[in-house]
Amino acid sequence: MAHSFDDTRLDRIRTWMQGYVDTRKFAGCSVLIAQDGQEVWYGQAGLRRVEEGTPWSRDTVVRIYSMTKPVTTVALMMLVERGLTHLDAPVSEFIPAFAAMQALVPDANSPEDTRPCATPTLHQLLTHTSGLTYPFNPGPLAEALTQAQMMFAGSSAALADECDRLAAFPLAFPPGKKWEYSVGIDVIGRVVEVISGQPLDAFLAAHIFGPLAMTDTGFTIRDDRLDRFANLYTPLPGNAMGLNAAKGGDTLRCADAAQTSPFRATTCLSGGGGLVSTLDDYLCFIEMLRGKGTYKGERLLGAKTVDFMWRNHLAGDIASMGPSSFAEQPMEGVGFGLGGAVMLNPGRARTPGSVGDFSWGGIGSTFFWIDPFHALSVLLFTQLAPSSSYPARPQLKALVHGALY
Repeated sequence: MAHSFDDTRLDRIRTWMQGYVDTRKFAGCSVLIAQDGQEVWYGQAGLRRVEEGTPWSRDTVVRIYSMTKPVTTVALMMLVERGLTHLDAPVSEFIPAFAAMQALVPDANSPEDTRPCATPTLHQLLTHTSGLTYPFNPGPLAEALTQAQMMFAGSSAALADECDRLAAFPLAFPPGKKWEYSVGIDVIGRVVEVISGQPLDAFLAAHIFGPLAMTDTGFTIRDDRLDRFANLYTPLPGNAMGLNAAKGGDTLRCADAAQTSPFRATTCLSGGGGLVSTLDDYLCFIEMLRGKGTYKGERLLGAKTVDFMWRNHLAGDIASMGPSSFAEQPMEGVGFGLGGAVMLNPGRARTPGSVGDFSWGGIGSTFFWIDPFHALSVLLFTQLAPSSSYPARPQLKALVHGALY
């Protein structure tokens, strides 16, 4: 099948990738572009483990972190399609610990400055308007959440227990009042468990990974895949998730070595950031979304459900919701659907793209976008945290759009 790219311009991506490796911004990386379901371009550069000199390969297994969120969102929407719940349901219907919520008052100085508020709905959890937050976001809750290690990743507790612990904290704001990146979709993962009667890993394996033949995707690194698991690196001198810390010294510090990674013995099934995957596995997932719920004869969602997920579910763009939080995407000109960002105005976002692009990334600098107008699915895989370290995502979008006829 003919594609609509200039091959010479596509090869600029290879030079760009190698530049990131040569300047020690990325240890290694890969990019995959598909159009109309056919592979258009693939490239790789660098190493998956610098210390061992192991080359990056197409089947390298990486931590996809927040690219888990679209997967968990699809799981919930499968249950919605079966009539087992609806998006305006309060989360307390499934997790009673959320029944009596408090939210910080405006200009609160401590986590104790609260007043009663409504319980978040499933829709608010999915769209990051629930009032939940992350420890790395600004505000008086951050220190308390950090001390409690309220990240759902690498925890020794089960998902149900972590959700109950979270419910004891106040919300950062009353539900629906703002947009703030959060652990809301981790809570959605628990809702999937309660409704389905299955652990989250079992539900995803049976209803998403199995039908899509995503054999390298899961919450735990099996021994027979350990040699393909990349190390995670950071340019930060301290915590790789310290988003406001200054870079300095070695730009490729090992933050999570494959051999000793907590992903080898996962106990908390983080629906917001707990999956590992490979480039080709995740392509199956986003091609299913681009195919309006169908991939290679397997239908996971109805076409109208996918259309619904790709709509902007906010009143305006993310920036209009008054955020002060970290996000994996630009905020101006970008809305939020169910499971990812929706491009509203590429000019306002200052990033080449098409109106209606659907995308998201992970804090390890992985990224995907689906462009329905050009029938594109594009993936960037690497392992560098935090994802705000370098402007790789807008640069890649500019390279890909610059190669289109």
